[in-house]
Amino acid sequence: MGPEINVPWTPRHRWQRRLRHLPLLQRSQWRRQAVLWCGAVLIAVVAVLFARGADAAQQGFFTLLAGRPLLAFVISPLGLGLSVWLTHKVFRGAQGSGIPQAIAAMHVEDAGQIGRVLSLRIGAGKILLTLLGLLSGASIGREGPTVQVGASIMHSMGRLLGRPSIEVQRMLVLAGGAAGISAAFNTPLAGVVFAIEELAHSFQQRASGVVLTTLILGGITTIALAGNYTYFGQAGVMIVSAKDWLAVLPCALIGGLGGGLFAGGLVWASSGLPGPLGRFVMRHPVLFAMLCGVVLAVLGTLTGGATYGTGYPQARALVEGHDTLGLGFTLGKFAANVVSYLAGIPGGIFAPSLAVGAGIGASLHGLIPSIPLGVFVLLGMVGYFSGAVQTPITATIIVMEMTNDQEMTIPLLATAFLAFGVSKLVCGRPFYTGLARSFLVAFQRRKI
Repeated sequence: MGPEINVPWTPRHRWQRRLRHLPLLQRSQWRRQAVLWCGAVLIAVVAVLFARGADAAQQGFFTLLAGRPLLAFVISPLGLGLSVWLTHKVFRGAQGSGIPQAIAAMHVEDAGQIGRVLSLRIGAGKILLTLLGLLSGASIGREGPTVQVGASIMHSMGRLLGRPSIEVQRMLVLAGGAAGISAAFNTPLAGVVFAIEELAHSFQQRASGVVLTTLILGGITTIALAGNYTYFGQAGVMIVSAKDWLAVLPCALIGGLGGGLFAGGLVWASSGLPGPLGRFVMRHPVLFAMLCGVVLAVLGTLTGGATYGTGYPQARALVEGHDTLGLGFTLGKFAANVVSYLAGIPGGIFAPSLAVGAGIGASLHGLIPSIPLGVFVLLGMVGYFSGAVQTPITATIIVMEMTNDQEMTIPLLATAFLAFGVSKLVCGRPFYTGLARSFLVAFQRRKI
């Protein structure tokens, strides 16, 4: 007898052929699901560790300054200068928020180019340099960077699928970015809406299942590791009378105007500052970052250290009614956010912007003292944040989920949409979309 030859099994009956083509029995489908599940869990774990590292870095900065506030004039310039140097020399593509990079990656056709923006090396650099920025007193957040980290992890996991199509890669980037924002704030619903409203600007049916599956698994993992916490505490307030609705208009007007000016200024600056200052920044980015560090130290010294870091402690205190920060904090935090972003270091604007919004609301409370402070604080947060990022639904859900104040949903929505309209009058291009376009231009010119 000759050697046995292994012949692939061929189904003989029609029902066997149909059974073979069921998605449940296809190895490729199971492999794709396994990649999604593992990626979602990994993103949540990394996001929780990143959050704890960010808290430790911020606390480390304040520990170094304890009793020695002028030490900030050494730590901040050196830290920001080192961060920019590492960004340019080692982690190119890690600068800025991280959300524009994720958006830009979804508009790139070449898989190799996507890897230049979303890779495990860039993701690791994003985390390390954001922590360095917080350790240096920069007014930045970790939420935007977590979006790029999540997209990088999911894009890298996609390589286990072999050579997925560009459409599948974009779905993975979208799912990873949404999971990142969800895990960063522990707000799963905000992750879904953010994916629709900002990252994709649409909700394709094929992408919906991928995003929802990733968010559900990531949310379960986040709750298991960090608990079902509320990011900014709970105000425990609600609008109960017609008079209380008077708080909506000033919060929307001031928040939308301030957010629009912030967004418009940074989008304009992302294309390069004009004149001698722009040439100086191009030639000496590290020195410019160090000068920005000096400005941060000045702002921090003038405000008793309130403008350093994410602004999370100040915002939480205002939401819970434990503190009443003055107008100086609001203006100082606004300036610190602008300076930190212009420095070119990795870091996000979510938490610092919400802190500015909380300060705006607290400052406006004096107009109608009979209305609870918490109402003004929540409306100020959503107004400024919606004006800055021009995503009113995302802004509403993030504030609602972060504070667990569902009774304020309608006033929050009203404020967010009014602020969005005001912001559009001073900033015609959405913040992250504008930054993504500038990033794409620099990326295609090989400047990144």
